[in-house]
Amino acid sequence: MTSSAEVIRFPGRPDQDTGRIPVDHVAEPFLLFAEGGLHVDPKSGIDRYGPRSYGTSLHPKSVRVGIIGTAELSETARSWIERSAVGVGGDETNRSFPGFAQDRGFFSSLAFDDGWNATINQTEMTGLTSVRSQRDRFAKAVELVEGKLSLIAERDQPPDYVVIVISDEMLRRCGVADYFDQAQGAVHRDLRRAIKAMAMKYRIPTQLLRQPVIEGRDPTPAAKIAWNFFTGLYHKAGGFPWVPHGLQPGTCFVGISFFHPLGSRNNALQTSLVQAFDEHGEGLILRGHEFEWDPEKEGTKAPHLSEEKSSQLGDLVLDRYEREVGTRPSRVVIQKTSRYWPAERSGFGEALRRRVARFDLLALDGRQSNVRLITTSKYPPLRGTRFSVGDLDFLYTTGFIAALSEFHGMHVPSPIQIGDHVGQDTPRSQLLGEILMLTKLNWNSAAFSGKLPVTLRFASLVGEIMKEIPADREPLPQFKFYI
Repeated sequence: MTSSAEVIRFPGRPDQDTGRIPVDHVAEPFLLFAEGGLHVDPKSGIDRYGPRSYGTSLHPKSVRVGIIGTAELSETARSWIERSAVGVGGDETNRSFPGFAQDRGFFSSLAFDDGWNATINQTEMTGLTSVRSQRDRFAKAVELVEGKLSLIAERDQPPDYVVIVISDEMLRRCGVADYFDQAQGAVHRDLRRAIKAMAMKYRIPTQLLRQPVIEGRDPTPAAKIAWNFFTGLYHKAGGFPWVPHGLQPGTCFVGISFFHPLGSRNNALQTSLVQAFDEHGEGLILRGHEFEWDPEKEGTKAPHLSEEKSSQLGDLVLDRYEREVGTRPSRVVIQKTSRYWPAERSGFGEALRRRVARFDLLALDGRQSNVRLITTSKYPPLRGTRFSVGDLDFLYTTGFIAALSEFHGMHVPSPIQIGDHVGQDTPRSQLLGEILMLTKLNWNSAAFSGKLPVTLRFASLVGEIMKEIPADREPLPQFKFYI
């Protein structure tokens, strides 16, 4: 569908200050649920059909749940989980949660047993909070949780999933640590990221639960919390809540981000992070090679790869994809948030041309807010609205959702900018549709969509956890250990 927009102003482009530009719309992609059910909305699809894995060997019919926390909070957490699993009523803006039970919702049940739990006693809590040094207190908190998780992991039949209850006191006293290290310089650490990185050693997915949530003090609507909690639980237990419908078979989608290792003295050293998703939405998380980056010398803070590093990264993705899937992808789509420098174009191109038939390199900027559409109605632009200015495309991945007659945002939406399109092996309309689809594959939440595709959204978030994983320890590739 094609239409026109009234006067739109583009800063710095006098030639575009007035006139009309063509605007079209990318159709809202469908998601696939149990028994082939299709719906555009994750919550509606699960409520109507059940999760995608239901009826398959991947469906967790029952999930063994372990709990780490003080005796009182562990009991409160179990009560909250069991109560929420029955179902949670919604309101005008939040859909009711149908439940996590054998006969409704996710069509699965929860199993609890004291043997899967580990209690943090009062002596341990007192010893932890009495440590004066913020750095030592933070390290002791991670060590305390690790000791409990290691005990659970050694059980003859460990749980499928462990809830770690973070008390108000632990969060206040140990939630973050900011200190100076002689070798690393200024260091900032976050308790959630450190626990996630540590827990990978035991290969049990975890969920951190804050005390206000289980005590009903969190201001977030209860139905929304339940949707997000149980959607994440289902995926961490091995199931797929929903999968994309209509993505091209054999395509490997790659998101690239960069992160600083811990410590301010590591400013010049950055490590590339790759997250690859296939057409089913299943992701692999990889840590790339280290490289040097000097912002002053290069003239920009945004890091870029050399031709050699780009080529190595392309090979890393394809090697891992072949190992996991058993065959080469027929097509690769690489996304990152900065424009591709000539060396990156050359390096990625050289690696990909040797091994795949088609590839596309895209630069997606989700932070731009200078360019927007102004509608004549009281509603914001439709999600999926697309317009072009020269060689730049703009796509609204947030906005009014026509299929639901709803707007889920809190602010005036702005489109993402699609800059480079290197490769030219795929029509622009298909690429935009894929971007829209990839915004809907966040299994850590039942939200309708995000602003950025999951490839980039989680490449950035995972990088924060990667900081806590030592260089000599291989990070786990499964997505469920990071969310």
